[in-house]
Amino acid sequence: MLTPIMLAQAAAPVVAKVVSGNLTVGLAALGAALGVGLIGMKASEAVGRNPGAATPILVQAILAIAFAEAIVFYAIFLVKG
Repeated sequence: MLTPIMLAQAAAPVVAKVVSGNLTVGLAALGAALGVGLIGMKASEAVGRNPGAATPILVQAILAIAFAEAIVFYAIFLVKG
């Protein structure tokens, strides 16, 4: 018969994997959120300094935001795999 301690020992590796995976995705999301915030801040500053270059700055900012957010998707796929 399995005791509660035996069940807990058997489930420990699974729980550790789930917790570490959630932590990985959470940290990736935090990093991406900080990156997107910094990109937006600097893009706003750049447009304020040179309003004539707003379109090229916007294009570069959108591309940089997409790359920053891709990190979260990589983390999710790595954790699921």
